[in-house]
Amino acid sequence: MSNQNEKAAVFKSLHIPGEPIVLFNIWDAGSAAAIASQGVKAIATGSAPVAMAQGFKDGEQMPLSLALANIERIVAAVELPVTMDLESGYGTEPSAVADTVAQAMEAGIVGFNFEDQIIGGDGLYSIAQQTARVKAAADAATSVCEHAYINARTDIFLKAAADTHNETMLAEAIDRANAYEQAGASGLFAPGLKDAGLIEKLCSSVNLPVNIIALPGVPDNGQLAKMGVGRISYGPVPYRHMLQQLKEGVTAALAF
Repeated sequence: MSNQNEKAAVFKSLHIPGEPIVLFNIWDAGSAAAIASQGVKAIATGSAPVAMAQGFKDGEQMPLSLALANIERIVAAVELPVTMDLESGYGTEPSAVADTVAQAMEAGIVGFNFEDQIIGGDGLYSIAQQTARVKAAADAATSVCEHAYINARTDIFLKAAADTHNETMLAEAIDRANAYEQAGASGLFAPGLKDAGLIEKLCSSVNLPVNIIALPGVPDNGQLAKMGVGRISYGPVPYRHMLQQLKEGVTAALAF
């Protein structure tokens, strides 16, 4: 794949409900190169592992300039499409979001996650507020790369314990998905959702490919595919596993 837009078009085509693309999230150029050698089809960062690997907490605590420098190194390290977790866009107003997205796209990414939770505040942006932000993000992205993939994330389920997820939350997620789609979103990301019935209903009720994160308690990848999921990601799980192995290794090394 010779250019950004061609990579973006390929990446978008890989989001097939029932035949999901699997994204094993990485955090730097080295981890990107490592999984690229294993036959993955695309590279995706996760905001939490990226931040933690640099000594920051998640939630836009890592300076945008550093996050952009990191993604540039990742893009340069692999030939695959790269999508970035842009959290809430490092800004509240649509104009600020558009500026962030433009800078990220110029770094060579083919798409990004964009969430509706209020960083540093409580709850989520209203549907109207987030729709305006998604539109600004989509317009900025496609002005740089026609086939840019905007993975619109709703944190309805992530903000609530899994055993409290219900049909009311699902209905709001569907409303948000429809609004975000009209604003230019390419996909819907519903992190924290684990209930098989709700996942299947969400997939069958929206036009956008649905992204589910493979956290403990989530149906396995084969089951998610049968439910109609179009994208499976792993978020901070690979980084946490790596840290655990590091701790176990040093414990063993010191035991003499």
